[in-house]
Amino acid sequence: MGKLLVQQIVSMDGFAAAPDGSLDFFGRVKDWHAINDANRRLLEDCSAILLGRVTYGMFSDYWPKADPQEESVAGPINRLPKYVVSSTLEKAPWGDDGEARIISGDAAGIRSLLEREPGNVIVWGSLQLTDLLFRERLVDELQLHVVPAAIGAGLAACPPAAAQVRFSLVSSEQLAPDMLATRYAVE
Repeated sequence: MGKLLVQQIVSMDGFAAAPDGSLDFFGRVKDWHAINDANRRLLEDCSAILLGRVTYGMFSDYWPKADPQEESVAGPINRLPKYVVSSTLEKAPWGDDGEARIISGDAAGIRSLLEREPGNVIVWGSLQLTDLLFRERLVDELQLHVVPAAIGAGLAACPPAAAQVRFSLVSSEQLAPDMLATRYAVE
């Protein structure tokens, strides 16, 4: 069993999305190659991707069509098994690469998935799911990719349940001239 990693792309003022859930501030990122390359390396130790329903919708619209020659992380994202936590989806297609598996959003189902997976499991975005994962103490590491944008208000990158958690800095890395990646272990 690997670790459960939660990664958020965040504004400089700590938001993962605007108040309406939009990600317009992502447009200010000048070098997606740096984030994609870092995530490609991260996925080498991952055996699965876990997503909430909303993030699954965004990812399934984008990544199956992405050119792996242009976006180095596209191949690994499309190849790895994907799980979607949802009580409303009946199917979760993923382009020509099959389907993501739908699992229930209870802690027992997620725990079972984590126990079955031999490598790390990565969660991107998925703010409601992330809150549940922190509440159930399932998160092993929080990764924040800070981009050069302040949006003033929005959905916090760290969910309310994370306030009850102690973190210790594992590493900090400058991904590009204007981006910082930090990794925090959950104690």
